[in-house]
Amino acid sequence: MKVSRLRQARPVAGARIVGFGAYQPSTVVTSEETARRFGRTGEWVQGRTGIVSVRKAQDAETVHEMAVAAARQALENCRLEAGKIGLVIVASCSADRPMPDVASGVARDVGAVTAGAFDLNAACAGFCYALTVAADVVRSGSAEHVLVVGTERMTAWVDPEDLGTSIIFGDGAGAAIVAASPDPGIGPVVWGSDGQGADLIRIPDFTHGMHMEGQAVFRWATTELYPIALAACERAGVKPEDLAAIVPHQANLRIIHAMAKKIGAPGAVVAQDVVRSGNTSAASIPLALQRLVEAKAVEPDSLALLIGFGAGLSYAAQVVTLP
Repeated sequence: MKVSRLRQARPVAGARIVGFGAYQPSTVVTSEETARRFGRTGEWVQGRTGIVSVRKAQDAETVHEMAVAAARQALENCRLEAGKIGLVIVASCSADRPMPDVASGVARDVGAVTAGAFDLNAACAGFCYALTVAADVVRSGSAEHVLVVGTERMTAWVDPEDLGTSIIFGDGAGAAIVAASPDPGIGPVVWGSDGQGADLIRIPDFTHGMHMEGQAVFRWATTELYPIALAACERAGVKPEDLAAIVPHQANLRIIHAMAKKIGAPGAVVAQDVVRSGNTSAASIPLALQRLVEAKAVEPDSLALLIGFGAGLSYAAQVVTLP
């Protein structure tokens, strides 16, 4: 009997980010306002987190609607027709409902009506996970363009009586378009999880707010993650001094400063979007990237180190070329 061989899509040499988009609610809640509810001051919050204010979504600003707004801006910024999107990946840990998935609705509403679509939940590491999947899909030849969105409405899951989470989390969405490229523009990922701390950040069930053991998470983030970041640089064939930007998950300014110091990239701009946006989980890295590019704080085609980390103690790091 003749054995037939499967035909494979033609792979391409590389994948890269070609455009960003972002959406943040207009409602600003200052750390002073939040701290006052707990008998503290804004200076107390800023000293521990670096956060001056967060953005809070209103009723109409759902995870879906924010994702659509960010995605539309990304498509506009890179002048890409929505019909050319072959896959939509939405990274989120705060979806409004278990199904249908957020991604299929985003695909429909931006005009990518025949694109594949799925959600991915790796919490605050979600954007880096989704970016890795998107790059692999493009390099394999399965899609020429992938829309990746990190979108979160974290304030809906925060217990308003819990000081530790109320002062940190905010809402928003960030999007990126990943496209085929003759040269690599998204480096190899270094990812994993620390299962021993899987329950340090959790939502016990749909009727309870978020719980976070902040001190334990802080110790883990400031001691265990910088070797992951350095390993991502090594796998990409670059040195820290080659970096134009370091863009960690925007969890806490003290974590960001400690991590950047240990990575040792003196010429790199360190993203500090957390100051005005708070911790927006999977949306934090694309929001910070979009702000850096929009402000022209980095040159086109320069290198940025991304480091996502969060609940489940999942982590992912990669070096990317900026559009």
